[in-house]
Amino acid sequence: MQNANDDVIEIDLKDLFGFLLHWLWVIVVSGIVAGVAGYLISSLAVTPLYQSTTTVYILSKQENNSNLTYSDLQLGSQLTMDYALLIKSRTVLEQVIETYGLDMTYEQFSGQVDVETVTNTRSINITVTNPDPTMAMMIADQVREIAAEHITSVMDIQAVNLVDAANLPDHPSSPNILKWTLIGALIGLFLCAGLLVVRFLMDDTLKSSEDVEKYLGLSTLAMIPVAESAGKKGKDKRHGTSVKSGHTDQQSQNSYDNSDLEDISNEMEVQ
Repeated sequence: MQNANDDVIEIDLKDLFGFLLHWLWVIVVSGIVAGVAGYLISSLAVTPLYQSTTTVYILSKQENNSNLTYSDLQLGSQLTMDYALLIKSRTVLEQVIETYGLDMTYEQFSGQVDVETVTNTRSINITVTNPDPTMAMMIADQVREIAAEHITSVMDIQAVNLVDAANLPDHPSSPNILKWTLIGALIGLFLCAGLLVVRFLMDDTLKSSEDVEKYLGLSTLAMIPVAESAGKKGKDKRHGTSVKSGHTDQQSQNSYDNSDLEDISNEMEVQ
């Protein structure tokens, strides 16, 4: 509520909490509605995506050397970043696009392929995301096979060995329905609470004698209580009075008409 003496807005936290507590049911209902909306959107409007992962191990020619040192092993582990770069190269991915006739560009397909190097190892995980679980598995295997040939021809390695073939996903990786539902509920709760806080801050009406003294600097002399029952009783009384008054007016009119008739009759007899 704004003070009349200056432009500073004073917020009574006790009144604010009481106001929010009074409208708590509205906040809860808003959260429930928003949560249900998030659930329906994630389960009906968003296309589910599936992920299939295959793992390879890259064996260099130096590992067959009996004089192999720790530095050589460490260098081989560091080269996995180079292998990952070759797997997502334009040569590999465009060949996969051509093989399956995918209707997408290299940039779009590159966003569906994720290459992860396992720390301190020569293992590399290749993950493909696709709306079709079977297609995701087939594309992941195809990327692995073409990438193995490309890496072997470009770098001095002995072989790219298969660790795990691509799996057939049985449940979507996204969207996370529970996450969407919780986020929707939280958005509904905070949005409703925020609107109520704004409404509380914009309300500058005086609701009690304490508000009059606090914000206007005036003392109240008296307070007139207003009861709903008293108001109804007053209306009934006024209605009864009007009916009675109307009845009295009708009687007066009838008396006036009778007196006129008597006067007319007397004049006729005189004549």
